[in-house]
Amino acid sequence: MHPAFSILFFTTLAGAAQGLVFTLALGALFGLEMAPGFLTLALGVAEVLLVAGLAASFMHLGRKTRAWRAVLMWRTSWMSREVIVLPAFIALVALWWLSLRFGVGAPWSWLLPVLVLLGAVALWYCTAMIYACLRFIEEWAHPLTIVNFTLIGLSSGLVLACAMAAVVGEARFVQVFGPCALGATLAAWAARGQALRRNAGIRHKSTLQSATGIRTEKLVQKSMGMSAGSFNTREFFHGASLAALKNIKLGFLLFAFVLPALLLAWGLASAAVLPWLLAVLVQAPGLLAERWFFFAQAKHPQNLYYQVVS
Repeated sequence: MHPAFSILFFTTLAGAAQGLVFTLALGALFGLEMAPGFLTLALGVAEVLLVAGLAASFMHLGRKTRAWRAVLMWRTSWMSREVIVLPAFIALVALWWLSLRFGVGAPWSWLLPVLVLLGAVALWYCTAMIYACLRFIEEWAHPLTIVNFTLIGLSSGLVLACAMAAVVGEARFVQVFGPCALGATLAAWAARGQALRRNAGIRHKSTLQSATGIRTEKLVQKSMGMSAGSFNTREFFHGASLAALKNIKLGFLLFAFVLPALLLAWGLASAAVLPWLLAVLVQAPGLLAERWFFFAQAKHPQNLYYQVVS
């Protein structure tokens, strides 16, 4: 598949914001003492990330003025459900921020954290199911897609939350959620590695033989049947070589998981601020590369007809 950069930024930014809000909600519900200034600052950052992700998601639409029509298919479409859940989640985060900013008390003190917690989980599930429900793309049609979207979002959100807490001096927050950030990063690494191993071993149901009806054992395509590009060749091909794909895979494993895990371990051992900031800076490009590879690795069945240019 051809990765749309607007979707890469949307899923990465929104996932980190969900993880950040999820962490803050857990801290609030379990009575972790957090300075009001830190909580409002972190919620503000999450809101900015969510709005930026929403804005990025509009960039790949052909007719942006008709975006509202996406909600009409909510009974059958996971994308429609995501379009409904995302603005609702943004509104809940904004409402929680406002309640803290203006000192609104009970029942908001416990109700809003519960609602944003459920909203983050619902949004992860809806976003992941957009891809996991596509049975004809076998790389995505698996529960690991949901697991990976959730764990990667948790990892990035926890790392960001701990980095912000370390900067403003919320030592207790870092002590509680720092090990969680390391555990989530290691778990995301393990789950993503499992997905990579599974996808590498897939024996696709559709082959050149089944697509063309030619039953010969040795069948090779020499031409896509046209001399110029088309929608099929632009939207379902990433254009990267096998060597580039291999390098990108190694790169995102290193930058999204390995280096952040080492930096988090350093931060926990030293109680310094620098490792947490470095972990955020290192992980961000790694997550974008991971999401690019997620789309690029997927093989749409139509590619059986459009593999090479003669």
